[in-house]
Amino acid sequence: MQFASIEQAQAFLAQNPDIDMFELFILDANGVPRGKLLHRDELLAVYESGRPLPSTILGLSMGGDDVEDSGLVWDVGDIDCRAFPLEGSLTRMPWRQIPMAAVQVSMHPQSGMPAAVADPRHVLIQVIDQLKAEGYHPVMACELEFYLLDQKRDAAGCPQPALDADGQRPRQTQVYGLRELEQIEPFLADLYAACKAQGIPARTAISEYAPGQVEITLEHGDALLAMDQAVRYKRLVKGVAHTHGMQACFMAKPFDHLAGTGMHMHVSLADAEGRNLFAAEDPAGTPLLRQAVGGMLASLLDSLLLFCPNANSYRRFQANSYAPLAPTWGVDNRTVSLRVPGGPANTRHIEHRICGADANPYLAAAAILAGIHRGIREDLDPGDPVEGNGYEQAQELLPTDWLTSLQALERSSWAREALGSAFLGVYLAVKRAEYRQFMAEVSEQDWRWYLTQA
Repeated sequence: MQFASIEQAQAFLAQNPDIDMFELFILDANGVPRGKLLHRDELLAVYESGRPLPSTILGLSMGGDDVEDSGLVWDVGDIDCRAFPLEGSLTRMPWRQIPMAAVQVSMHPQSGMPAAVADPRHVLIQVIDQLKAEGYHPVMACELEFYLLDQKRDAAGCPQPALDADGQRPRQTQVYGLRELEQIEPFLADLYAACKAQGIPARTAISEYAPGQVEITLEHGDALLAMDQAVRYKRLVKGVAHTHGMQACFMAKPFDHLAGTGMHMHVSLADAEGRNLFAAEDPAGTPLLRQAVGGMLASLLDSLLLFCPNANSYRRFQANSYAPLAPTWGVDNRTVSLRVPGGPANTRHIEHRICGADANPYLAAAAILAGIHRGIREDLDPGDPVEGNGYEQAQELLPTDWLTSLQALERSSWAREALGSAFLGVYLAVKRAEYRQFMAEVSEQDWRWYLTQA
């Protein structure tokens, strides 16, 4: 693994004499950034010899609790594990009130043990390296949807859409509405400026399928770099929204009566010279593309917990909602899980439409690419593409509950081989702990249904 050189940090310090504080962060398996706040005089040491972080930092639940069964707590004495800065991750945070920068780190493969086995970025690197060893260079991009919510709750204590530039609260869907984008222009202007400052290739913005819901597309590129950018982009969106008095929400289904929030993953394979191996005049792509689709479909159930990692993730799966429900594929068809978009032959790729916006980009990408690799190795045929309404033609449905997906990943010998048994041991321990805690909590719905009737 290549980490950043100390010369990068020295150059940054020279060019940014006003910055005294640095956020050092690592992404855990749940996609939650965790880390420390460093002073200027501490930065170079991180590049020289790494920064010790407790092993438990990569074995935490969504709520930030230790998961004892992860093997990263008492079994190893919560040992310090060394993390090092990633190439190109040291950037200013222009939305912060005081001059500040961020640097993303990842566990060192040796001195970062035992936490290194749970580092989601390592899992993706492992899968990419296996593909590259056979001449396939993955190219990816993210489309991330999010809601812009008011920082204040409504009278009932529930989240609500943020006020627009006219002081009005959006109530209508207005998908693709231009006025809706105009109403959040100050936010978008700061967002694009911050993306430019951080080297994140943010492109098209659209008003999505619910009031206050927005989608911005990130540009295609090297798969690992693209996921690094997606991780930093989510932090950036949340930070810029906060400065505008809003909360950016990437929860998969924040409202029962409104559209869910997805993360569409675009993927293709290139050769060593960068030529698209899926390119074809045939809208359905090359035989290699079909193998890739076949592998993703065959691995879909085993991978689902990585695409939809939380209890709330499964509330997004509803018929005729543009959220996929079945292991289906099609050409230029948004009612299927795997879509081959139209366009010129050289742009041919697959759009993976299953992930919620709450998924960890590294783990989602790793599962997608591992599925593609499986399809190539086993020469899997996906069958004929679906034409027309994929919801009506589905012969098999995906599970719509958290536990079934968790158990499918636990049973999967393919996932253990593709993603690593050590990583899965930690990840599944975390998810089991979250599941037990979630099911043990008495909710308002329990009271509505059972308090007086049971």
